[in-house]
Amino acid sequence: MSFASCLVVILGGAIGTFLRYAVSVLAQPISRELPWGTILINITGSFVIGFFGTLTLATGRFPVSENWRLFVMIGVSGGYTTFSSFSLQTLDLMRNGAMTRAALNIGLSVVLCIAAVALGHFIAARFNDGAQAVAQIEIEEEAA
Repeated sequence: MSFASCLVVILGGAIGTFLRYAVSVLAQPISRELPWGTILINITGSFVIGFFGTLTLATGRFPVSENWRLFVMIGVSGGYTTFSSFSLQTLDLMRNGAMTRAALNIGLSVVLCIAAVALGHFIAARFNDGAQAVAQIEIEEEAA
């Protein structure tokens, strides 16, 4: 862990956090019954990490430096995705007796986020000579 890589992650995290806030604010009008902003953030964040991670592998056609991967996969994705918010919002739904909506929130978030990672990986693998990997180093798997 170098000072430069720490700065890269911090900058990416700041950008991801701002994007998370912006999407949450924009989604407020449609988030009356379910936290659609959080669901959308988790889906798009999952897609980005699957797509970027696969597309930019060192062994692929579109390699980028490890600092760029840390910036996007740890920094931006880590600041942007909101599973902590997802957990809190689900608990609030459950505590308010909205068990069906809580279950729907869990199901939509988990299934659609896994599907988004798979879709991102699949699309990037087509650009990247059929790459099988997404993460190159262990820390990248800790991003989301």
